[in-house]
Amino acid sequence: MLRFQEKLENYAELLIRVGSNLQPDQYLFIDVTVENTELAQALAKKAYEAGAKQVFVHYDDDVISRLHFEHAPLEEFNHFPIWQTVEKEWLAEHGAAFIKVKSSSPDLLKGIMPEKIAAFQKAAGQGLEKYRQASQANKISWTVAAAPSKDWAAMMFADLPTEEQVPALWEAIFKATRADLEQPVEAWQAHDEQLSTKVDELNRYHFHKLHYTAPGTDLTIELPEHHIWSGGGSKNEAGFDFMANIPTEEVFTAPFKDGVDGYVSSTKPLSYGGTIIDNFKITFENGRIVDISAEQGEQVLEDLVATDEGSHFLGEVALVPHDSPISNSGLLYYNTLFDENASNHLAIGSAYAFCVENGTEMSQEELAKAGLNRSMTHVDFMIGSGDMQIDGITKDGERIPVFRNGNWAF
Repeated sequence: MLRFQEKLENYAELLIRVGSNLQPDQYLFIDVTVENTELAQALAKKAYEAGAKQVFVHYDDDVISRLHFEHAPLEEFNHFPIWQTVEKEWLAEHGAAFIKVKSSSPDLLKGIMPEKIAAFQKAAGQGLEKYRQASQANKISWTVAAAPSKDWAAMMFADLPTEEQVPALWEAIFKATRADLEQPVEAWQAHDEQLSTKVDELNRYHFHKLHYTAPGTDLTIELPEHHIWSGGGSKNEAGFDFMANIPTEEVFTAPFKDGVDGYVSSTKPLSYGGTIIDNFKITFENGRIVDISAEQGEQVLEDLVATDEGSHFLGEVALVPHDSPISNSGLLYYNTLFDENASNHLAIGSAYAFCVENGTEMSQEELAKAGLNRSMTHVDFMIGSGDMQIDGITKDGERIPVFRNGNWAF
């Protein structure tokens, strides 16, 4: 059995070799919290061993972030720091790889004015628009991972003594990412091949629509004529592979912007902007969100949808079997990176350019013409369960089972 330090080294190696697949003479940007300096240092060490030109680390402090939202005036949240915009754009233009380590408490901003959260999210979306477009078109290598914080661990493992909560969350992360294995890189390569098999099957079917049914859900999603399913590893503009999410269990594509009709209900809480949105239902007509209800966080969800015109539409449709490792763990992470990999999910906002043929070479206008939604936001929410059925509908109307009782039907 591996010791903690060995698992941490494995995890750092996964994020450098599999996640970002850092190349010699490449810049690396790491976004992490002050609670996880040990991981940041391990990542920097692995990066320099891989030949990194320079490693830049941005530390966030949840306590200071909370104080900012509590005390700064509302108008301050309409501005995004220009130096952060310039930093991300310059690094992207110079071929940097990016690692985002999520750690914050899922309800860090509980009780904060929804108007402040909405203003901040909108300003950040505008300030990082070019960087987001580069990442969504796979121009750059990027990966999202996670590490514990005391507050997040306390939410997940409230039944454990305080001193055991963070170690328990570390173990859950190591297991979900395969960092607890003797040869995690090889394990990820095998997993990537399995996801690719499902991607190939879906691309061969080339469905015209998907029809979802489950308690609280009856939704039909049309797919763009030239859509492409993706999953597991991606390839950046320079031709190098990378893994955008660690962990990942999904295969996904883009919906046709105006082709979503019906209603869908959430099956897991969504942590967005430091608040929890739970037990919500969204109704669509001709692709557009026309009605929202939520037992918790309804105003925050309404503000999310109101971010811009594109946030009234979907940008991603993702398939994850209910019988997946993270789902089978029985853990609710309150963190989209993990919970979306335990459940079928959709995303409000912008679609990935590589989900349509030749999309990475298209302008924003061409992507919109191809049926892909454009927005300054992209927020996943979970809809899958063991009761979900999904049919693929071909152009000539034939219905083919895709999911039965929450799992793959082929």
